[in-house]
Amino acid sequence: MSVGISNIRRAAARLRGVAVKTPILQNRHLNELVGATVYMKLESLQHIGAFKFRGAYNRLCQLDESQRALGVVAFSSGNHAQGIALAAKLLGIKASIVMPTDAPILKLEGTERLGATILPYDRATESREDIAANIAASTGATLVPAFEDLDVIAGQGTCGLEIMEQLAALDIVADQVLTPCGGGGLLAGTSTAVKAISAATKVYGVEQENYDDHLLSKRTGERVKVDGTMPTMCDALMATTPGEITWSINSKTVDDFLVVSEDNIAHAISYAFRYLKLIVEPGGVVALAALLANKLEVKDKTVAIVLSGGNIDRNTFLRCLEQHPSP
Repeated sequence: MSVGISNIRRAAARLRGVAVKTPILQNRHLNELVGATVYMKLESLQHIGAFKFRGAYNRLCQLDESQRALGVVAFSSGNHAQGIALAAKLLGIKASIVMPTDAPILKLEGTERLGATILPYDRATESREDIAANIAASTGATLVPAFEDLDVIAGQGTCGLEIMEQLAALDIVADQVLTPCGGGGLLAGTSTAVKAISAATKVYGVEQENYDDHLLSKRTGERVKVDGTMPTMCDALMATTPGEITWSINSKTVDDFLVVSEDNIAHAISYAFRYLKLIVEPGGVVALAALLANKLEVKDKTVAIVLSGGNIDRNTFLRCLEQHPSP
């Protein structure tokens, strides 16, 4: 039960002409600041403003006609929700999404605008997994997890495949690749693609410091669950334990995990706006935050980082700018 480079290449073929082949760019200010050559993979420019469309479409487009007729159900704080909603809309499938009542307004509105039915739940007292499973059982709808699914992982892995191919077109091989890590789907797919093409390239997952379940799991050698009650801007990274499938991959393909604080994240959001001219959401900016906070030795190396999403609420964005007016 795993994903290989062949699965990712097939996913790339399904996504060709449907997903955005997002740009990978450098910035002089960033390179000089960290002393490295940094290539940023801008998944914030993907459909729905995040990489999640890749995995959602790769999963849904393989449903047969009888499955499509019964619809799909998913649970998400926002980006997977929007990815499923758009993929379902393109394929003519009914989508129901279980979303927390405290999900960012931008993500709630985006999911609803794309035609999905939103089913709200209380993050503190209800289980989104149970709600979604009950809906699937009662309606026959296909449950599409955000990361615990081989086709979803393969779809997310096309991001890593593109990184390596885009750099190869420049005759470059990355020394290090950093990607955000929540449930581990993007990381599992990306690390699989990267290691298949360049085994010497180091791959790092980046977590919010209070949701460091992957780092703790690596240290102990088994999946660890964190408390999950600490507030964070990173709604996209609030998984409390590595997925069983994703960890079976990441425990072998990821070299290490880094953690960043809320302040590191706010600083990176403000820095991206001022110097990179990019708007990046909290969960999507953590790889950049790790570089800016010197969480990894990168001097004189070629580093690729994934900026995985740009769906940030206005108030959160302004608060970050006010917190770090001169990043």
